[in-house]
Amino acid sequence: MVRLLVLATFVVILNETIMINAIPRLMESLHITEQTAQWVSTAFMLTMAAVIPVTGWFLQRVSTRQAYTLAMGTFLVGTVVSAVAPTFAVLLAGRIVQASGTAIMMPLLMTTLMTVVPAENRGKVMGNVTLAMSVAPALGPAVSGIILQAGSWRLLFVVVLPIAAGVTMFGLRKLENIGERQTSSIDWFSVCVAALGFGGLVYGLSLVGESDRRTLGISIAVAGVAAIAVFAFRQLRLQRDGTPLMDLRTLRFGTFTLSLALMAIGFLTMLGSMMLLPLYLQNVRGLSPLETGLLIMPGGLAMGLLGPTVGKAFDRFGSRTLVVPGSIGIAVALAGYTQIAMATPYWQILGLHMLLMVSLAATFTPVFTLGMGALPPHLYSHGSSILGTLQQVAAAFGTALMVTVMSARTTSQIAEGVAPVPAQVSGMRLGFGVAAVLALVTIAIALKLPQRVAGSDTPDADADADADADADAGSGSGSGADAAPVPVSAPAAEDPDLGQRATVKA
Repeated sequence: MVRLLVLATFVVILNETIMINAIPRLMESLHITEQTAQWVSTAFMLTMAAVIPVTGWFLQRVSTRQAYTLAMGTFLVGTVVSAVAPTFAVLLAGRIVQASGTAIMMPLLMTTLMTVVPAENRGKVMGNVTLAMSVAPALGPAVSGIILQAGSWRLLFVVVLPIAAGVTMFGLRKLENIGERQTSSIDWFSVCVAALGFGGLVYGLSLVGESDRRTLGISIAVAGVAAIAVFAFRQLRLQRDGTPLMDLRTLRFGTFTLSLALMAIGFLTMLGSMMLLPLYLQNVRGLSPLETGLLIMPGGLAMGLLGPTVGKAFDRFGSRTLVVPGSIGIAVALAGYTQIAMATPYWQILGLHMLLMVSLAATFTPVFTLGMGALPPHLYSHGSSILGTLQQVAAAFGTALMVTVMSARTTSQIAEGVAPVPAQVSGMRLGFGVAAVLALVTIAIALKLPQRVAGSDTPDADADADADADADAGSGSGSGADAAPVPVSAPAAEDPDLGQRATVKA
């Protein structure tokens, strides 16, 4: 069941970055500017950021099959619309519909995994999830570069369509409902504020990278942050006397909060480097999109193939054994990219990219598992919703930050009389340098993570269990994966059947 959801999620998330290499083709085919063409990727991220906050509430109200049907059905409709789009406006609408389906699949996968997989096996299974949530965006540009060699940008959707349709039909035959549905009302004010806040923040950050619209982008991003603050206060109020759209009690669990911070910085550096490296290879070294895709593909494949192995290692050794070396590897790889030049050997670029992807694999899988495992079951859907939303914001922030730093440095160098291409290389070096400094923060966070979540008999796990128990008590919940065992009363213990029922309930 989890493998099926991983496959479906991989297919839909791949489309988040698959259009990056198609920008020149879109400009030529639809007679649009580069800034307009960029919206096929920006609108996807924007929609994801606006829709994912609602999924925590949504997944508690519908069955697993209903959520899967809606997610994949919506994605298929968006793919068809995009493939036959006669104008850019129709293509953009198709991408928005695609993103709406993708936004449901990510939290559905995480919530289902945490529900059906025993705690002792979650690391192994979460390694497969890494393939979908981390490797798919990394492979998007490489896959699109290969497909575009065969013809039009429409092939990007034509190729995906039968694969997605096959996965959908197979899933409807095999997928089973898990968990129990909860009936609750929705606060439409929270829905609107969340869409304006998270969507506005992602949109504003996407404009920051454009020098002529940087001031507008900063203004929109600030307004988005203000709306998010209003959203947060609203959720805190609803937690006391209503049903929150996004339950912020998840942030009371220290391990989950640390995992969020590490994941955010990890995605920021990964997406930032994904933006800078193709620019360097194509604009400076003159490689084609296909050659660029083939050069960076081994790193993405290594990241995916190592996911299950890293998961098994996490189940056996715990988190810090993997996350600390992984965080150091990320920083070292990004620091290595600060030394790129006009004639840096390709093997060196490939080696650094492999190191970066392998280090991200060693970091993401344990952190996913550790963070979600620290939550009680009734908060799984909200935790996956927060994680997915933060992933989109971090991706937008990382892209905006790297492009802004590179552009500012390039402009400064040209003003000093440096030739345009060397000036751009200097800007890329500084961008990678900023990412390397941020990666140092992940090392500090990794050292604070517990070795395991509650349920283990290690000292770290005991401390984490106490913290999680306190958080559960504060939230008014006395049950969950990490709550302390509930003792069976004496009468229950005398009756084996009654004792079994009481234990299961506990």
